[in-house]
Amino acid sequence: MLKHRNTHIALAAAAIVVAGLTAYSQQRQRGPGGDRDASLAEPFRGVAAGGEIEKGLFKIESTGVSTKPVVEAADAFLAGLSNEQREKTLFPVDDLEWRKWDNRHRPARQGVGFDEMDEAQRELAFGLLQASLSAKGLKLSKDIMKLNGTLAELADDFDEYGEWLYWITIMGEPSETKPWGWQLDGHHLVINYFVLGDQVVMSPVFVGSEPIRATSGRFEGTVVLQVEQDKGLALIQSLDDDQQAEAILSHTKDGNNALAQAYQDNLNLDYAGIPASKLTEKQQALLLDVVGEFVGNMREGHARVKMDEVEEHLDRTYFAWVGGTEKDHVFYYRVHSPVVLIEFDHQRRVAPFRSSEPSRDHIHAVLRTPNGNDYGKDLLRQHYEQHHHDGSPHHKH
Repeated sequence: MLKHRNTHIALAAAAIVVAGLTAYSQQRQRGPGGDRDASLAEPFRGVAAGGEIEKGLFKIESTGVSTKPVVEAADAFLAGLSNEQREKTLFPVDDLEWRKWDNRHRPARQGVGFDEMDEAQRELAFGLLQASLSAKGLKLSKDIMKLNGTLAELADDFDEYGEWLYWITIMGEPSETKPWGWQLDGHHLVINYFVLGDQVVMSPVFVGSEPIRATSGRFEGTVVLQVEQDKGLALIQSLDDDQQAEAILSHTKDGNNALAQAYQDNLNLDYAGIPASKLTEKQQALLLDVVGEFVGNMREGHARVKMDEVEEHLDRTYFAWVGGTEKDHVFYYRVHSPVVLIEFDHQRRVAPFRSSEPSRDHIHAVLRTPNGNDYGKDLLRQHYEQHHHDGSPHHKH
């Protein structure tokens, strides 16, 4: 009787979690107005479980992986811009510009856009991405941009969608010793890349697309985010019934579930699902493979450093699921630990038509560093403390 009662309590709790998750996600995606202004007005804290930041997770230390290629690529990119372009591209390293990214297509962007670059400047911009990302990460970025071009073709709207509607900003001065970074911001593709010495923090990262696959037009054959989708499904299918009962928050997915998207820098998000400590060794390997698919968009050396950090907290890593578990089902999954947060979500269709149900042809995925180190903020804080930063306000270059 007690076991039966506890099962009902657990199911009810899961239903509450999912209902809140879905309602909150739908609420925050209504528009870029109030939630944006309110979020940017708050001091940065970071994603927190239980509303509290866990301290001491991140340290300033040498990784042995050089960032010189990234510095040189950033310098070359800046040198290739006009004075006017450079002026609007440069910001202080601690500028609020970091937090103004948006995975939607309408908000005004800062920086220099690919749409205003000439071919030589675009090559230099992609050179910065190539120096910072893995070959897989660079291809994913380019393919998302192409599919945004496909969306423009399908919606017959080249003002709001397009391959070149992406913007780059540089925060700080590219350096092998001082803190700096860059941001790529646009529809369905956002990369925040912070550098301090030979340390790199690449988060938040947002990747997504609608459509997922180009079946016609200029970019026919382009497809994205299938591996991320399939590896998540393989992991949930590897769990036995008892494990799935703990991992699955709800078998029903009738809306959008992603929580950690734009303007959620101070998100309160408790751990949910099944901890990796309850997985077999093989299942843990599948879980790490899911994480590696997202982290692996960084250059290989820096990705390995991040994966070592993830593995250090493996027993405190949780895997949660919403939706079906069969081949063609739509679903949401989340991987959450003290040092990494990943969400993958099949979303409702928006353009060129709207749907009331989630679709495999519209995907959002996000990677964050919880506990205050998105944008490398915790490393930057420590750097300032070590160098007696006076905290005085900064102005745009």
